[in-house]
Amino acid sequence: MHAYYADHFVLPLPEGHRFPMRKYSRLRDRLSAELPGVQMREAPAASDGELALVHTPAYVQGVATGGLDAALQREIGFPWSLAMAERARRSVGASVAAARDALAQGVAGNLAGGTHHAYAHKGGGFCVFNDIAVTARLMQAEAWRHHRQKMNVAVIDLDVHQGNGTAHIFANDPSVFTLSLHGEKNFPFRKEASDLDVGLPDGCTDEPYLAALHQALQTLQDRFDPHLVIYLAGADPHEGDRLGRLKLTADGMQARDRVVMDWAWQRKLPVVMCMGGGYGHDIETTVQVQMQTWDVALGYWQRWHNQQS
Repeated sequence: MHAYYADHFVLPLPEGHRFPMRKYSRLRDRLSAELPGVQMREAPAASDGELALVHTPAYVQGVATGGLDAALQREIGFPWSLAMAERARRSVGASVAAARDALAQGVAGNLAGGTHHAYAHKGGGFCVFNDIAVTARLMQAEAWRHHRQKMNVAVIDLDVHQGNGTAHIFANDPSVFTLSLHGEKNFPFRKEASDLDVGLPDGCTDEPYLAALHQALQTLQDRFDPHLVIYLAGADPHEGDRLGRLKLTADGMQARDRVVMDWAWQRKLPVVMCMGGGYGHDIETTVQVQMQTWDVALGYWQRWHNQQS
């Protein structure tokens, strides 16, 4: 199973910055040591043309050159640097490459990604470019160009924060179904309308969360027929997260991943996985939750591989 990384493009964040940049390299180290079935690959950079499938030319140029308005840069949450701009491109390229692999091999993933707060014309919430949206649009374009086939894409966003940018980008696109299961009172405080939004109360625990997820997937199934799934497997619903405000246990988080993967397996759908948020009080807790997610995904890849054999 292929996993794409770009953690060697390190953002020069100021001392005390709350974004846990180190979690990406730590996850790669642990996957390499503990899950040899996951093969690491360096993420390619998304091109201007690929980014332009979603983002405005002015915004792409502003990120590339550091020419964004100061207010737009503050909304992203990172100071501009060449490393920031390059990492943003690589984060998109990682999801695109994972999608191509998933279509051939069942599942592949991005060790980062899930940048669902980015709009077409601006970023936000530590999200520069929207890798989910670019990946969906590019896979649709390639399916038409190579096979003259239309592709429906389901975005299953289980980050604790609502995927406002993704919802806005696909608001009038019936070929992409956006599902967001999130903390109702959490960021962003002005939410966009997804095709299906499920807002959960603070303190939500395993049982009601999983019940809501089952119901949401049933609604998705009733209303949409996808050919590809993009799964945003945020670690931040976990009870140890600083920003999550939900109370899922490690077992609940792993059960969440299994529910999604089992749902996809029943329909033989390829799955692109990206990691989204994770802001544990202890960074190792976040990484451990993500390790569980990759373990479940590797099991999906093995089932797919065995079926093909």
